[in-house]
Amino acid sequence: MLLDERYLLLHERFGGGTELGIPIEVTLDELADALYCTSRNAKLILRKLESEHLIEWLPGLGRGNRSRIVFKADKEAYLIEYSQHLVENGDYKRAFDLIGGFGNGTYAKPKFLEWLDNHFGYKKGEEGGPDDTLIFPVLKSPHTLDPADLLYAFDSHLIRQIFDRLLRFDEQTGTIAPMIAHTWSSNDNATEWTFYLRKGVRFHNGQELTSRDVQFTLERLKDGTANGWLMRGVERVETIGPRVLRVKLNRPNWMFDRFMCSAAASILPFGFAGMEEDSYWSHPLGTGPFRLVTWTSGRIGMAAFDAYFQGRPYLDGVDIVIMPEECSTEMDGIAKVHHSLDTMRMDRSTPEDTWQEIEKLCQGCTLLTWNVSREGVQQSEAFRRAVRMILHPGDMVAELGGERALPAFGFRPDASRSHAVEPTRPDRVRRALEESGYNGEVLRFACHQKYGEDGMWVVNRLAAWGIQIETLDYDQWPESDFVISGLVFPEDEVCEIEAYQHRDCVMQAYFDRERKEWITGRIDAAVAAESTDQRRMFLKEIEEHLRDEATVIFLHHRRLSTFLHPSVRGVSLNPLGWIDFKDVWLEQA
Repeated sequence: MLLDERYLLLHERFGGGTELGIPIEVTLDELADALYCTSRNAKLILRKLESEHLIEWLPGLGRGNRSRIVFKADKEAYLIEYSQHLVENGDYKRAFDLIGGFGNGTYAKPKFLEWLDNHFGYKKGEEGGPDDTLIFPVLKSPHTLDPADLLYAFDSHLIRQIFDRLLRFDEQTGTIAPMIAHTWSSNDNATEWTFYLRKGVRFHNGQELTSRDVQFTLERLKDGTANGWLMRGVERVETIGPRVLRVKLNRPNWMFDRFMCSAAASILPFGFAGMEEDSYWSHPLGTGPFRLVTWTSGRIGMAAFDAYFQGRPYLDGVDIVIMPEECSTEMDGIAKVHHSLDTMRMDRSTPEDTWQEIEKLCQGCTLLTWNVSREGVQQSEAFRRAVRMILHPGDMVAELGGERALPAFGFRPDASRSHAVEPTRPDRVRRALEESGYNGEVLRFACHQKYGEDGMWVVNRLAAWGIQIETLDYDQWPESDFVISGLVFPEDEVCEIEAYQHRDCVMQAYFDRERKEWITGRIDAAVAAESTDQRRMFLKEIEEHLRDEATVIFLHHRRLSTFLHPSVRGVSLNPLGWIDFKDVWLEQA
């Protein structure tokens, strides 16, 4: 424990309610007990505190004379100042821990968060001064930086900063563009794909990327990982030379080049660059525009990779601060780089009139999924249809508002816009409930904090029809009867397939074997179809089937937004709802 924290600890224990400069009676043993040390060490600590002019120690001399301590620094002001010092040195976690531990009964927390609001944002480096850095808060840690286990949007965004793929999908043109591979081709029936790699692509340790790195990555991806579905049908991966790679499949896959655009197929160094695998994942390196510098429970720090093959980023660094969960309510006031993927804000306020608001409709949706692999009333299609009618997406959007921009009737907002909206028919709901035989059974519902408002609306809406719900912590979702989750489709059809095929996704856990086999068959037919229209037809068949039998209930499409200082240039929201750090630059004021 540092001296500053010891001062706060003693002030918390003995200084409450007493004005500064007033002597407080206390024994040396009591101080030692508070400091968790011996009386001898307590004396040393008191001397150090006195030398820093934080206290005055008045030892009692003679029988019956008690010792006294005088506190000279206001606890609230000192706590804020010390926490700010920790933040300036990158120790956000300790700063939050101190504010949480010693801020009770003071205004330290709101004052500290107000200061933090000004700390976050874009820091323009002066000539000879600090670098240009983006600093912003998030409310969650990444689950993983291993592409093979990737599932969540925030993780995907970070992985795209640190790693690169063979190819990339251009959302604007709807086409596949070169990345690590400058050219690629397939045979006539899409069972053999050849990739030609660029020269001079380097990992963050300076090692040049070769076909051996790509082979290692794809073979590892195929070997039972959460995203192994990307490699289904692959028989072998061959290196033809240091910059040529061939992939052979046992069935046609006209989407394989699209699969190689996925962040899950990001390229790793062969053999984890000579490190043990656990050590590598504690500090992974790739070929991406930013290299990882720091990854702790409270902070992720990245620095620009000077040798990036597509051009060095304009920013010199990115600092991502992982805010404690208890700060979620205060985050509405910290909007400088505040992404709507982190929380659903009911009242959106622009930080300043001159700031830019970048906004985009999420390609994906929020939906309810039934656990039809579990016994219960949710096995009844009539019951699921009744619930779908009760949970009218138009009513949810109208009543809750906020980031909920559009009622959902499918995965994509474009299709939902053209869907005919019909009002809820109570007579049809009653008939469906009667047909289902529902008799007051309690359904288990696991709800993530992120979807708390949606979840409460669902529970209340169902309760009005006599349907009883037990709400569980989100970590119990595998044993629940239904769950609310969000899907984001940055790679369009590839991510739609991922929603069905990813080992750890909701549908894999909730759907019975027969449904999963039928879905896999439709997907195999889709990837074997040479025509884009044919592929879309097979995937749409899955979506419509799940909607018609109400195995999933579509709820809404979300608006993604962030606020930016007017000096920030080169910014747009990518399909994940984040800004691409590589293209951001700061205009000199």
